[in-house]
Amino acid sequence: MNRSVIYYLISLVVLIIYIVLSLQQQHQWGGWLLLAFFFSLALAFRQHRLLKGLSYTLMVMAVVSLAMYYPQYFKTIGSFKLSALIIPLLQIIMFGMGTELSLKDFANVVRMPKGIIVGVVCHYIIMPLIGFSLANLFNFPPEIAAGIILVGCCPSGLASNVMCYLAKGNLALSVSVTTISTIVAPFLTPLLMRLLGGNFVAIDFWGMVWDITKIVILPVAAGLAFHYLIHGKFKWLDKAMPLVSMAGIGIILTIITAAGRDNLLKVGALLLIATILHNVLGYIMGYWSARVLRFHERDCRTIALEVGMQNAGLASGLALAMGKLSTAGLAPAIFGPVMNISGSSLASWWHNHPPKDDKQDNDPMSPYEGSCQSLSRSAGLSLSKPSKGLVPLRGKLVQGFFFRTFRLPDFPTLKYSLKTPAYASIKDPADRIHHSPVVRIQHCTGSADQQRRTDRLNP
Repeated sequence: MNRSVIYYLISLVVLIIYIVLSLQQQHQWGGWLLLAFFFSLALAFRQHRLLKGLSYTLMVMAVVSLAMYYPQYFKTIGSFKLSALIIPLLQIIMFGMGTELSLKDFANVVRMPKGIIVGVVCHYIIMPLIGFSLANLFNFPPEIAAGIILVGCCPSGLASNVMCYLAKGNLALSVSVTTISTIVAPFLTPLLMRLLGGNFVAIDFWGMVWDITKIVILPVAAGLAFHYLIHGKFKWLDKAMPLVSMAGIGIILTIITAAGRDNLLKVGALLLIATILHNVLGYIMGYWSARVLRFHERDCRTIALEVGMQNAGLASGLALAMGKLSTAGLAPAIFGPVMNISGSSLASWWHNHPPKDDKQDNDPMSPYEGSCQSLSRSAGLSLSKPSKGLVPLRGKLVQGFFFRTFRLPDFPTLKYSLKTPAYASIKDPADRIHHSPVVRIQHCTGSADQQRRTDRLNP
């Protein structure tokens, strides 16, 4: 029997037992049964390529179920309050984010300023306004309403970069928007919270500036330094950081759930609806804002994910710093799992529906096939299989354009270079350029007996 079928059967049996015991008002084992249900379902999802990305979220939900049924075990250990772990864990997660960055990510601002500016501006306009509207529409208690606005005012997180890659978006743009939105967060997040959330809770502007700086900016800067000084020297540490970050997020969500369990039971359903609307409307408005501004489909997908996906962990840390973890921290705790589920689903859909200019992306040389055919015709060359006829020699980035030199096997001494936009400089492990139409021939050189053909290639 297929392993996934076994896991599905286990999860179904456990769910039935949970429902039966709940109807009989026997809740003492409810948390453990939900833990077993979500965990077995996560194992089943890991057997499927399309569902595998949701397994982590299900595991988090499994642990959170325990916090809902047995909150007393996740609040304190002796006299130590577990909420004190949230800030250090967030700093470790942000440090991990910094280790994945490089100075090249900041250089992208020069190469693609329009996309980055639009992405950051849309992020800090759309999500705060949606959060403010939902907070007023649902008439939540002031501190819970402030939590919804707080989520909207935070920068985008690393999850958007992963989803962008899966959705066949512009990964360089995604990383750059995440980086810049994080850098400006110490100023914009407190400012927006004072303007939009000041009527719900008191906002200490400079206090929040320092909180964001110590939670995000300093750890990211330390991670960036680690990337250039130590990265790669300790292989075990490089492999451990993603696992530590995932475990940290799970622990943070569990602590917040336990702290706000009573409030969740009162407003949980409405807060879940508001959070889903916040997330989905962010995707929709981000996507269509980019479409109105005539961005390519790939960039529209990227901006949609950057707008709709927030750094919910930072929002949780700020809620704790404000002393309102059990109220303002609830919306971030719900938003994190919701955006991971919706983001994975949207990325899977887009992955199976590639942009129109990417239909030939499965062929490592397909971006050049049409150009190779036209070039061979114009030069009088004969290439029976143009997609396999280009042999890459070298490539370099100059003044916002990527130059890649190729050789034609039938004419060993004839070489030419293709000039492509800067965003094409993203390369996968196979070292090919993604999704970039050839703009024009930059130069061509060849032997003397092929000079006539060379001149026709480069008039």
